[in-house]
Amino acid sequence: MDVFDAIQTMLAVRAYADKPVAPDAVRRIVEAAWLTGSSMNQQPWRFIVVQERETLRQLGALAKSGPYIAKAALAVVVVIEESPYAVSDASRAIQSMMLAAWDEGIGSNWVGFHGLDAVKPLLGIPDELDVFAIIPFGYPAQPVGKGYKQRKPLDQIAHRERFDQPYPG
Repeated sequence: MDVFDAIQTMLAVRAYADKPVAPDAVRRIVEAAWLTGSSMNQQPWRFIVVQERETLRQLGALAKSGPYIAKAALAVVVVIEESPYAVSDASRAIQSMMLAAWDEGIGSNWVGFHGLDAVKPLLGIPDELDVFAIIPFGYPAQPVGKGYKQRKPLDQIAHRERFDQPYPG
Protein backbone atom coordinates (compact mmCIF):
# COMPACT_ATOMS: atom_id res chain seq x y z
CA MET A 1 0.00 0.00 0.00
CA ASP A 2 1.21 3.47 -0.83
CA VAL A 3 2.04 5.49 2.31
CA PHE A 4 -0.36 8.31 1.43
CA ASP A 5 -3.10 5.75 0.76
CA ALA A 6 -2.50 4.27 4.22
CA ILE A 7 -2.70 7.71 5.83
CA GLN A 8 -5.79 8.59 3.85
CA THR A 9 -7.69 5.37 4.61
CA MET A 10 -6.54 4.31 8.10
CA LEU A 11 -9.41 4.16 10.59
CA ALA A 12 -9.49 3.53 14.33
CA VAL A 13 -10.44 -0.11 14.92
CA ARG A 14 -11.88 -1.08 18.31
CA ALA A 15 -13.47 -4.44 17.50
CA TYR A 16 -11.26 -7.34 16.51
CA ALA A 17 -11.81 -10.73 14.90
CA ASP A 18 -10.76 -13.78 16.90
CA LYS A 19 -7.79 -14.40 14.63
CA PRO A 20 -4.09 -14.34 15.50
CA VAL A 21 -1.70 -12.02 13.73
CA ALA A 22 1.12 -13.84 11.94
CA PRO A 23 4.53 -13.56 13.63
CA ASP A 24 6.10 -11.86 10.59
CA ALA A 25 3.38 -9.17 10.65
CA VAL A 26 3.93 -8.64 14.40
CA ARG A 27 7.63 -8.25 13.75
CA ARG A 28 7.03 -5.66 10.98
CA ILE A 29 4.80 -3.67 13.34
CA VAL A 30 7.47 -3.64 16.05
CA GLU A 31 10.25 -2.94 13.56
CA ALA A 32 8.27 0.04 12.25
CA ALA A 33 8.47 1.56 15.73
CA TRP A 34 12.13 0.65 16.11
CA LEU A 35 13.04 2.24 12.76
CA THR A 36 11.19 5.48 13.43
CA GLY A 37 13.31 8.58 13.71
CA SER A 38 14.16 9.81 17.17
CA SER A 39 15.37 13.23 18.28
CA MET A 40 19.15 13.12 18.67
CA ASN A 41 18.74 9.33 18.23
CA GLN A 42 17.98 9.02 21.96
CA GLN A 43 15.29 6.37 21.38
CA PRO A 44 13.66 7.05 24.79
CA TRP A 45 11.14 4.26 24.30
CA ARG A 46 10.54 0.61 25.05
CA PHE A 47 7.90 -1.58 23.40
CA ILE A 48 6.33 -4.53 25.20
CA VAL A 49 4.51 -6.89 22.85
CA VAL A 50 1.67 -8.64 24.69
CA GLN A 51 -0.10 -11.61 23.10
CA GLU A 52 -1.17 -13.74 26.08
CA ARG A 53 -4.97 -13.67 26.28
CA GLU A 54 -5.12 -13.25 30.08
CA THR A 55 -2.64 -10.36 30.04
CA LEU A 56 -4.62 -8.66 27.24
CA ARG A 57 -7.77 -9.09 29.34
CA GLN A 58 -6.05 -7.45 32.32
CA LEU A 59 -4.74 -4.59 30.19
CA GLY A 60 -8.27 -4.00 28.94
CA ALA A 61 -9.50 -3.84 32.53
CA LEU A 62 -6.72 -1.44 33.60
CA ALA A 63 -7.04 0.99 30.69
CA LYS A 64 -10.29 2.86 31.29
CA SER A 65 -10.52 4.13 27.70
CA GLY A 66 -9.62 0.79 26.12
CA PRO A 67 -11.59 -2.20 27.37
CA TYR A 68 -11.50 -3.55 23.81
CA ILE A 69 -7.79 -4.36 24.32
CA ALA A 70 -9.06 -7.59 25.88
CA LYS A 71 -10.28 -8.80 22.46
CA ALA A 72 -7.22 -7.75 20.44
CA ALA A 73 -4.81 -10.30 18.98
CA LEU A 74 -1.94 -8.36 20.54
CA ALA A 75 -1.10 -5.06 22.12
CA VAL A 76 2.08 -3.03 22.21
CA VAL A 77 2.61 -1.20 25.47
CA VAL A 78 4.71 1.89 24.82
CA VAL A 79 6.95 2.87 27.71
CA ILE A 80 9.05 6.04 27.76
CA GLU A 81 12.06 7.30 29.64
CA GLU A 82 12.30 10.78 31.13
CA SER A 83 13.33 12.93 28.18
CA PRO A 84 12.15 16.20 26.66
CA TYR A 85 11.72 14.28 23.38
CA ALA A 86 10.00 11.14 24.66
CA VAL A 87 6.40 12.16 23.95
CA SER A 88 7.21 13.28 20.42
CA ASP A 89 9.41 10.29 19.63
CA ALA A 90 6.98 7.74 21.07
CA SER A 91 4.08 9.36 19.22
CA ARG A 92 5.97 9.07 15.97
CA ALA A 93 6.75 5.40 16.68
CA ILE A 94 3.09 4.69 17.46
CA GLN A 95 1.98 6.23 14.18
CA SER A 96 4.58 4.14 12.33
CA MET A 97 3.28 0.96 13.98
CA MET A 98 -0.32 1.80 13.18
CA LEU A 99 0.46 2.53 9.52
CA ALA A 100 2.54 -0.63 9.14
CA ALA A 101 -0.32 -2.64 10.65
CA TRP A 102 -2.90 -1.00 8.37
CA ASP A 103 -0.78 -1.97 5.38
CA GLU A 104 -1.12 -5.60 6.56
CA GLY A 105 -4.91 -5.30 6.94
CA ILE A 106 -4.55 -5.07 10.71
CA GLY A 107 -6.49 -2.44 12.65
CA SER A 108 -5.43 -0.58 15.76
CA ASN A 109 -6.22 2.36 17.99
CA TRP A 110 -4.36 4.50 20.50
CA VAL A 111 -5.35 3.88 24.12
CA GLY A 112 -4.32 6.19 26.92
CA PHE A 113 -1.88 9.02 27.17
CA HIS A 114 0.12 8.63 30.35
CA GLY A 115 -1.77 7.81 33.56
CA LEU A 116 -1.39 4.07 33.05
CA ASP A 117 0.74 3.35 36.13
CA ALA A 118 -1.50 0.42 37.11
CA VAL A 119 0.00 -1.47 34.16
CA LYS A 120 3.54 -1.31 35.62
CA PRO A 121 3.25 -4.18 38.13
CA LEU A 122 1.45 -6.38 35.60
CA LEU A 123 4.31 -6.12 33.11
CA GLY A 124 7.24 -5.59 35.49
CA ILE A 125 7.91 -2.04 34.31
CA PRO A 126 10.37 -0.13 36.52
CA ASP A 127 8.96 2.82 38.48
CA GLU A 128 11.22 5.38 36.78
CA LEU A 129 9.61 4.69 33.39
CA ASP A 130 6.22 5.97 32.22
CA VAL A 131 3.57 3.87 30.50
CA PHE A 132 2.74 6.25 27.68
CA ALA A 133 0.13 4.30 25.70
CA ILE A 134 -1.24 0.90 24.80
CA ILE A 135 -1.85 0.10 21.15
CA PRO A 136 -4.10 -2.92 20.52
CA PHE A 137 -3.84 -4.64 17.13
CA GLY A 138 -6.00 -7.17 15.35
CA TYR A 139 -7.92 -7.92 12.21
CA PRO A 140 -11.13 -5.88 12.16
CA ALA A 141 -14.22 -7.79 13.34
CA GLN A 142 -16.24 -6.27 10.49
CA PRO A 143 -14.92 -5.56 7.02
CA VAL A 144 -13.57 -2.04 6.63
CA GLY A 145 -13.03 -0.44 3.28
CA LYS A 146 -11.43 2.82 2.40
CA GLY A 147 -11.66 5.04 5.43
CA TYR A 148 -13.89 8.07 5.32
CA LYS A 149 -12.53 10.90 7.41
CA GLN A 150 -14.71 13.75 8.48
CA ARG A 151 -12.25 16.63 8.40
CA LYS A 152 -12.52 20.39 8.27
CA PRO A 153 -11.74 21.79 4.83
CA LEU A 154 -8.01 22.02 4.19
CA ASP A 155 -8.19 25.78 3.62
CA GLN A 156 -9.52 26.20 7.19
CA ILE A 157 -6.64 24.42 8.92
CA ALA A 158 -3.67 25.01 6.59
CA HIS A 159 -2.23 28.42 5.88
CA ARG A 160 0.21 29.82 3.33
CA GLU A 161 3.04 32.03 4.52
CA ARG A 162 0.93 33.67 7.26
CA PHE A 163 -1.82 32.53 9.58
CA ASP A 164 -4.51 34.56 7.87
CA GLN A 165 -3.70 33.32 4.35
CA PRO A 166 -5.62 30.09 3.53
CA TYR A 167 -3.74 27.32 1.84
CA PRO A 168 -5.53 26.38 -1.40
CA GLY A 169 -7.69 23.27 -0.97
